[in-house]
Amino acid sequence: MDVALIIIGAFLMLIGLAGCIFPVLPGPPISYVGILLLHFTEKYSFSDQFLLIWFFLAAAVTILDYIIPIYGTKKFGGSKRGVWGSAIGLVIGLFFLPVGIIIGPFIGAYIGEMTEENNSSKALKSALGSFIGFLTGTMMKLAVSGIMLFHFVKLIV
Repeated sequence: MDVALIIIGAFLMLIGLAGCIFPVLPGPPISYVGILLLHFTEKYSFSDQFLLIWFFLAAAVTILDYIIPIYGTKKFGGSKRGVWGSAIGLVIGLFFLPVGIIIGPFIGAYIGEMTEENNSSKALKSALGSFIGFLTGTMMKLAVSGIMLFHFVKLIV
């Protein structure tokens, strides 16, 4: 049974890492399930504190991944329409995975800003903030899933 849990856990760790790049999969939560499977073996275990910390980190990064592009839009000078456009673009982008979730907030922020002032330069800056927010979220997810993968491998090797 332990061998099956380790193999499935390792598979989930790799899927979780891929999920950080391909938005259709929630990477950090999948990686966390991989850590849990390793923990449920008789031979390997993590402390309760370790599991709790990584649970909250995986949850927080997953939630922030949806919020940061909207925040980036606002931080780069986006108006309320730009922020709303980014949020709407994110939701619409979910229907066109995986590319939609990347360009949806960008296009949404751009269109929202264009309806506000019809200023192409400001709209592009706001959309760029959305894209930088997306990249930031992706890097955070990669860091969390990558560190969980490190701990997984470190424990079994």
